[in-house]
Amino acid sequence: MMNLMHWKLLVAVADAGNVSRAAEAFGITQSGASQAISQMEQALGVKVFVRERKHTSVTALGEQVLVRARRMIAELESIQNLVDASRGCHLGRIRLATFPSVFASVLPPLLQAFKRLHPGIEVICLEGTDEEVESWLASGDIDLGVVMNPQAERSPVMLGHDRWVATIPLGHPLARRGSLSPLGLAELVDEPFIVATGGCHLHGRSLVQQAGLNLSNVRLTVRDWNTALALVGEGLGVSIMPASTLPEVPRWLRVYDLDPPIYRRFGLLGSSAQALLPAAQALLKHVHKAMLGVEVPVGERVT
Repeated sequence: MMNLMHWKLLVAVADAGNVSRAAEAFGITQSGASQAISQMEQALGVKVFVRERKHTSVTALGEQVLVRARRMIAELESIQNLVDASRGCHLGRIRLATFPSVFASVLPPLLQAFKRLHPGIEVICLEGTDEEVESWLASGDIDLGVVMNPQAERSPVMLGHDRWVATIPLGHPLARRGSLSPLGLAELVDEPFIVATGGCHLHGRSLVQQAGLNLSNVRLTVRDWNTALALVGEGLGVSIMPASTLPEVPRWLRVYDLDPPIYRRFGLLGSSAQALLPAAQALLKHVHKAMLGVEVPVGERVT
């Protein structure tokens, strides 16, 4: 059976013009090289070489065989070089952190596709508040993190955006208006209010404060979006939360856009405390490629 060593020996004999010199270069005996060449010629069914006393020459058909043999060896070496160069990015572990709502919506399909392309890379997913993710990135405790409203100079890979909406109990006076009529923040500040943080420093209270207003009647502060929805549904207050946390609008409440609209944006960043490992670089490139062509509204108010 012919293997790569046989083909390399074939090329070496042609280059040396002598079986003995080629055998010496391969660290085998002259008789072993001669036997291997003979076996190859028998398998091919043609004469590749003409053996003379002091010189071995190549037949006309042998020249054509050698052209293809050289091409095959070069391609195999190219494949090996490719594998050697990629050893750092087809194996390894990536520590990736974000706040819960992104893990629940944006990241799963991206990570599933990445796993199919790089089955040898393990992605360790960590959940934290947006402030914790920023801290972990700064300290190098994680390789990659999803952050809120990243600055352009940090070169984030943008994952998308999410609009903030007001959630109102069905029996509330504000719920009488049409669903297409947005609510201003000023209309909400004196209502009993459920502050839902979702593990982020941007939430209903902070959005109101950034607008120069203050909540006058905070009933409860909770982290979990579903808990906040249940409390709103019980009529304990109104709330503001991201639209992505409402995959289906419960029938016991009304949802209104804000006027003016407010968006939060998500971006994937590498740690600034250390050089990114090849595996993390591969994930960043994968996400960037996947997100190309995704349109993010411009000219909107982003908070």
